[in-house]
Amino acid sequence: MASRLLPVLITLLALLPAATLAAPPSPAPLVEGQDYDVIPDGKPFAPAKGKIEVVEVFGYTCIHCAHLEPTLAAWKKTLPRDVQLTPVPAAFGGYWIPYARAFYAAKQLGVQERTHQAVFDALHKAGSLPIQNATADEIAGFYASQGVDRAKFMAALRGPEVDAQLAKARDWVTAAGVEGTPTIIVNGKYRVIGGSNYSDRLKIADRLIARERTRK
Repeated sequence: MASRLLPVLITLLALLPAATLAAPPSPAPLVEGQDYDVIPDGKPFAPAKGKIEVVEVFGYTCIHCAHLEPTLAAWKKTLPRDVQLTPVPAAFGGYWIPYARAFYAAKQLGVQERTHQAVFDALHKAGSLPIQNATADEIAGFYASQGVDRAKFMAALRGPEVDAQLAKARDWVTAAGVEGTPTIIVNGKYRVIGGSNYSDRLKIADRLIARERTRK
């Protein structure tokens, strides 16, 4: 009996690696209107030659953006070299504006990336910055605590370059049909709307990036 079973066992063992290494099933195709919306005549916010742009429309005062930030930062490290992640502050009005201006002032001074997480933390963890009715002095004081020259920051905050960047962001966000934050937009064409959590949304973005790469 044992001699008869031996060939069968050998055959089964030979098949095990193939079963183990079988490719997982392909994900279901993305569905327009469910996973993403197409933006009519959409264009990248800051096009760069050879780059696929992914925009995160965010607000420092948005708790959901604060929750997304660690996941987004980790995802950014995995992006191929032909993908550019661009944060764009929402300028919906009211309490959104002071921190959108602060983002561009910090960018003008070359300190935006190193202070980005700190602003979220000050608003949503430490409570050292107010969500609403933040004054220029309060915001400048915070950046000074991060090692930024207060006078230079204040000048940038109130300057024409920040005015122009804020107007550009407001116009682009409006044209892209953004109604809330955070919103992910791929190459100016696709607004991610699906996914039950942040990781799912970024997986949809990954697939839209791959789609754009095949069309380049």
